[in-house]
Amino acid sequence: MPSPLDQKIDAILAALTAPGGQLAAGTVEKNGRSYPVIAVAPATLPQHFAYFCFQHGDATFLVDGEERLSFAETYAHARRLAGALVAGHGVRPGDRIGIAARNAPSWIVLYMAILMAGGTAVLLNGWWESAELAQAVADSGATLVFADEGRTRRFAAADPTEAQLVTVDVSLPIAEALAPLLAAGGDEHTPLPEVAADDPATILFTSGSTGRSRPAVSDHRAVVQATFGYLAHTLVGLQLLVSEGRAPTIQPATLLNVPLFHVTAMVPVFLQSFAMGRKLVLMPKWDAEEAMRLMEREKVTYFVGVPLMSFEILTHPNRANYDLSTVNDIAAGGAPRPAEHVRRLHEEMGGAKPLIGYGLTETNAIGCANMRENYLNKPDSTGRALKPIVEVAILDDDGRPLPTGSLGEICFRSIANFDRYIGDEAATAAAITPDGFFRTGDLGRMDEDGYVFIVDRKKDIIIRGGENISCVEVEAALYANEAVAEAAVFGLPDERFGEVPGAVVHLAEDADITGDALCHWLKGRIAAFKVPAHIWISPDPLPRLGTEKIDKVSLKAFFRARASEVQ
Repeated sequence: MPSPLDQKIDAILAALTAPGGQLAAGTVEKNGRSYPVIAVAPATLPQHFAYFCFQHGDATFLVDGEERLSFAETYAHARRLAGALVAGHGVRPGDRIGIAARNAPSWIVLYMAILMAGGTAVLLNGWWESAELAQAVADSGATLVFADEGRTRRFAAADPTEAQLVTVDVSLPIAEALAPLLAAGGDEHTPLPEVAADDPATILFTSGSTGRSRPAVSDHRAVVQATFGYLAHTLVGLQLLVSEGRAPTIQPATLLNVPLFHVTAMVPVFLQSFAMGRKLVLMPKWDAEEAMRLMEREKVTYFVGVPLMSFEILTHPNRANYDLSTVNDIAAGGAPRPAEHVRRLHEEMGGAKPLIGYGLTETNAIGCANMRENYLNKPDSTGRALKPIVEVAILDDDGRPLPTGSLGEICFRSIANFDRYIGDEAATAAAITPDGFFRTGDLGRMDEDGYVFIVDRKKDIIIRGGENISCVEVEAALYANEAVAEAAVFGLPDERFGEVPGAVVHLAEDADITGDALCHWLKGRIAAFKVPAHIWISPDPLPRLGTEKIDKVSLKAFFRARASEVQ
């Protein structure tokens, strides 16, 4: 039966979303199906930006080192840049415009301006190497890309792209960084196009479970509704604090320590902060002690990152030197937390409550969540569906629902789900059931209380510290070396990252290369986090199944055991 906390959450959520409630729910028709929505949410992202930047005005929005921008100042920069994109850079409704840069105020203003100008924001993974970036630009159809200096150098090392590349020095204060872009013409008075709820808004890239990241496009309604789906549960958490006599007395604030090209940073962190009036404190590079310093200085109230980040704070030898008393919640996503970590966070972080979420690029980050004592009682569960937006089901291979407790594929149905993969109708059709559920590729079960437990992954993916790595992609990179005849990539257990890539290779006849040399060869060809931690050289051909596919299950078991012996 539902826990006492679940009963409280459900009651608060029902009042919030009831007719006349703060986040009254409604429905919308799409593709012949009715979906629940937060009816009071803005229809589009430009409306979202305008309304909440006006509402919060002079309150601090962005903190980047010594630079501070209010909501009003951030919007003013974005409005001027949107005018310049239309009048000076020729951006037209529907144009796909890429951003390839580290987290910075310039990234945020570029994102806002692209959408306000009617464009579709293409969020390029800043960790990719040259070939990966160029391929993503081609796959997404981006015609214009704004890149920081580091990513510009990577583009220069790749084959020429048809997209126009514009370099932005994101290390400069926002006015100086944007000045060259504004010089092209246009300003805050330039008329902007009307944007509709079902117009394309964003293109984000999947983990690449089939060997290459797919560009997934979402419309404005999907992204805004995902944001408000999270907002509903943030307000539930706020009312729980009030009921406990811990009503907040300071502006909400969070670290932006996850890259903005990642859906977790984009939706629940960045976009939700507009609606909450929340301060975003930017961290260009993760460092646990710097995070604690900023949490103390800026009075951070909420922390989210991959599980590794909160564990590094928990176990840091200098944690006692910092006042983290303003932090109410320590959230995680991207990978499960060990049960022992959940317990220690609860007991040792001075009252901050652990929680975890589960969503995907294709669901715009929204899916399930598990919090507080529910998380302590079921630490291996990713939680319940985030109502009223999300419906979760465990389906068989034919898309039929399975009985409670049965193992099947975890699937989500929501107005927040993506529209399609660009240029891959077959993959889109395979990912979405006829009745609108998105197939996550994760195997799991659901208990009688609606809690989802992830058991395994159908997709051939390694999750390293919350970052997805396609085994197929790394294998393809290995096969590009003429010394490699056969390759298999799999996850190895790792105390810090959860798992890291490992590989076994059988060499071509007369080839002579070591595993370390292959690792070195891969660097610069794929992102550093994808390079295997260890490559074993097999003198014999790799074992195969009756289908002639490489038997990765037995290889993974054997070499995981070898890796543990070394440790």
